[in-house]
Amino acid sequence: MTAPCHHCGAPTADVPLTATLEGAPRPVCSSACQGTAEWIDAQGLSDYYRLRRGPSHKPDAESDAGAQVWRDPRLARHVLRPLSGKRSEVCLLVDGVRCGGCAWLIERTLMGLPGVHRVQVNAMTRRTRIIFDPHQTPLSSLLEALTGAGYQPRPLDARALDDARRDESKQLLKRLLVAGFGMMQAMMFALVLYLGPDNEIQGATLELFRWLGFLVASPVVLYSARPFFAGALQAWRARHLNMDVPIALAIAVIYGASFFQCLTGGTEVYFDSVAMLVFFLLTGRYLEMRARHRALDHTDALARLTPSWAEKLDSDDQPHRVALSELVSGDRVRVRDGGSIPADGLLLDSRARVDESLLSGESRPVEKCAGDRVIAGSVVQGQAITLQVTHCGEDTFLANLAGLATRAQTERPRLARAGEKTASRFVLRVLGLTALTALVWAIVDPSRLLDACLAVLVVSCPCAFALAVPAAITRSLSVLARQGVLVLRPDGLEILAGVDRVVFDKTGTLTEPSIAVTALDDSIDMDTALQWAASLSDTSEHPLSRALANSNDRALLPAHHARVLPGLGITGTVAGRALRLGRGDFATGGGEGEDDLLLADNEGVLARFQVHERIRADAGDLIDQLTAWGIESEILSGDARARVAEVASQLGVAAWRGRCMPTDKLARIGELRQAGHRVLVVGDGSNDAPVLAGADVSVALSSGSDLAQAQADIVLCSGRLSAIAECRTVARTTLRVLAQNQRWALSYNLCAMPLAAMGWVPPWLAAIGMSTSSLVVVLNALRIDRKRSHAGSIQEVQEGARL
Repeated sequence: MTAPCHHCGAPTADVPLTATLEGAPRPVCSSACQGTAEWIDAQGLSDYYRLRRGPSHKPDAESDAGAQVWRDPRLARHVLRPLSGKRSEVCLLVDGVRCGGCAWLIERTLMGLPGVHRVQVNAMTRRTRIIFDPHQTPLSSLLEALTGAGYQPRPLDARALDDARRDESKQLLKRLLVAGFGMMQAMMFALVLYLGPDNEIQGATLELFRWLGFLVASPVVLYSARPFFAGALQAWRARHLNMDVPIALAIAVIYGASFFQCLTGGTEVYFDSVAMLVFFLLTGRYLEMRARHRALDHTDALARLTPSWAEKLDSDDQPHRVALSELVSGDRVRVRDGGSIPADGLLLDSRARVDESLLSGESRPVEKCAGDRVIAGSVVQGQAITLQVTHCGEDTFLANLAGLATRAQTERPRLARAGEKTASRFVLRVLGLTALTALVWAIVDPSRLLDACLAVLVVSCPCAFALAVPAAITRSLSVLARQGVLVLRPDGLEILAGVDRVVFDKTGTLTEPSIAVTALDDSIDMDTALQWAASLSDTSEHPLSRALANSNDRALLPAHHARVLPGLGITGTVAGRALRLGRGDFATGGGEGEDDLLLADNEGVLARFQVHERIRADAGDLIDQLTAWGIESEILSGDARARVAEVASQLGVAAWRGRCMPTDKLARIGELRQAGHRVLVVGDGSNDAPVLAGADVSVALSSGSDLAQAQADIVLCSGRLSAIAECRTVARTTLRVLAQNQRWALSYNLCAMPLAAMGWVPPWLAAIGMSTSSLVVVLNALRIDRKRSHAGSIQEVQEGARL
C-alpha cells in the first residue's frame, strides 16, 4: 500500500513523487502538491504540517493562472480599497482554510512579503483581510503567494459568500444525516440486546447484534463526529482546552469501551448511546449555524447589493451590457426599474426614486433630482434612470461599508476573549470532576463508573460559556446594521453602554452648513469666486468644503500644491494664483472676519463667504435623551465662538468651546478621561480623526471623511444622530442578555453536573441537556432588538446598571 500524500492526504501514484521537507523526502501525489510543499519548506514554514489538524487543500494547477488575471488594473480596483498613505486593503474568501494551522500559515506567508502591514484570517468564515502597499507588492503577487501555499483566493462577493454558506451547511447536514441514520439503526439493534435475555435470545445471536451495533456506529464516530475530534486535536497541539475536548473524550471512551466489550465477549455495549450523543450534539451545532447565518444576513447582504453587470450607454445612447469591472468614471449607465445601481454617480434625469434601506436603514424611498448623488447598491423604483459614474469598484460608498463590516467581523471583542478563557478553565475543572467521579465510583460501585463519568463529560456545557458572547455580539451587530449603524469595533458596544460624557463636533455633526457670498473684490465675480474656492476645497472633506462644492455650478479647476491645515483652512494655487481659504486670521494673517470664511491671495481678501447653519432635526432629541440618562454633553468646535455659543444655547448644552484646534480637543478629551469620565466623541471631519482615536468610544457620520470613519468605532450610515441613542439602548440590552446567558450556563452546570456525577443522568440525556443549553443561549441572543425600546427608559437604564 502506498503512503498518502504528505500535503493533501490523497493516494500517491505507483511511481510516487517526493518533496524534500527539512532535509527528508516526503511522498506527494502530484507536481502541484510537490511544488506547494517545497515552497512552504523554503519559506521556513514547515511547522504548518505540525499545526494543521487535517490534510491540506489540494492545489489547483490552474490557480496560478487565475492569480495572473488580477494583474489587470480594471479588476484590481474592484477589490482594492485605498487607505491613508500608500496602503490599500483587500478582503478575500480563501478556499482550503480548514483550521488554525491554515490561518497560521497564511499570516506568515503574507507577512513575509514586502509592503504587507497586517493580515487577519478568520478560519471559521474563511475570510482574510490584508493591508498592504500595492506599489511594493501588487495584488497579483499576494494571490500568487496564497496559491503557492495551496489555497485558492476569491473576491468577497455574493457568489463567494453563497458558496461558503452552502459548503458549510452541506457538510454539516451530511454529517447530521449519517448520525441520524446510524442512531436509528443502533437503537434498533440495542433493543434486541436489552430485551434478548428476557426473550431467550442468547449466545451467537446477541453477539451478532453487538457487532451490528458496532458497524452502524462506526461511520457516526469516524465521520459525523470528526469535527469534535479535529477541534480537540487542534486544542491539544495548541496546549489549550476548548469545548471539543470533553466531548471528544466522551465519544472516544464510549466507542472504545464498547468495542473492547465486543472483542472480549462482554455484555455492556453503548453503541446506541454514542450515536445518540453525536446526533444531538450535531443537531445543536446545526441550529447554532443557522442562527449565526441569520445574524450575519444583513452584513453579508452588503456584498450582494452590487450587480455583476451594467447597461452602459454609448455616444448614440444605445445600451450595451458590460461587466462591472469595465466601468470607469465618466461612463453613462442606465438602470431599469427595480434594478440595483452598479456604481456611485450623479443622476442625469430630472427626478428619480431610489430605495437605500439596506445602506442607510431608512425604510422609505428617497427622492432624487438631477445632479444628486446616487449610491451603488440602492434600488431604482418607479422608472428607469440614467446616471454618470463618479466612483466604481472599491471606491464606492457601498464597498467602503462592506470593507468596514468585514473589518468588524475579524475583530475579537474583549468579552469574547474573556469568555474563551473562562471556557478553558471550566473544561479543566470538568476533567478534574470526571477524575474525581471515577475515583468515587471505583470504590462505591465499579459497574456504574463508566456511565457516571460519561454523563459528567457530556452534560457539562462550556459551549454555553463560549457561545454567550459571540451569539449576543453577532446578533446586536446585525440589529444595528439594519438600522443603519455599523459597529466597527465590537468592544465599542461594551464601552458605549457605560459612557457618562458625550463630546460633539459642531459643523457637519450637530449642524448642516450652507454658503452664501456676501462681499467680493472688484477683480473677481461671484461665479469665479465660488469656482476657485470649490476647486481649492475639493482636496478636503470638511463639511464647509462640501457646502462650497454644492454652491458651485462650474467645472472644478486643478489645485496645485494644495495643503489642508486642520482647524485653519486650505492653501494652494488655482488659475495661477496662490490662494488661502479659511477663517479670517488664517486667510489674512490678522483677526478680521472671525465669523466668515475668506478667500484671499497675497494682495488681500478676494471674497467673503457667510456660513449659514441649521441644526440637524434630531440633534435636540438626542441631547434631551442623553440628559434624561444622566449623561452630560459638550461641544468642541474649531468654529467662531459666537456661532458655537448660539448652537449650544439652542440645544441646551452648557459646556462648549470655540476656536479649538485638534490638539486642544485632544487635550480636553484627556482631561475628561483623567477625571474618571468615560467619553464618547461624535465627529465627521478629517480634523476630528485624532480626537475620535483618543476617545474611549467614538462615532462618525457616513457623510464625513474616510479618515474619520477609519478611526471611529461606530459609523452612522443613516446620518441620524438619534441612532446613537438607539445604539446605546441595544448595547445595554446586549450586556443584559450576556449576563442572562452566563447566569443560565452557570445555573445549568451547577444543577446538572452533581446529578450526572451521582449517576442519575444517562449519557444520551446528558447530550440532550448540553445541546439544549447551548441552543437556549443562542435563542436568547436573538431577542436583542431595538424594538423593545426606542429611547430606553430610566428604569431600563437603572436595571442595566445593576447588571
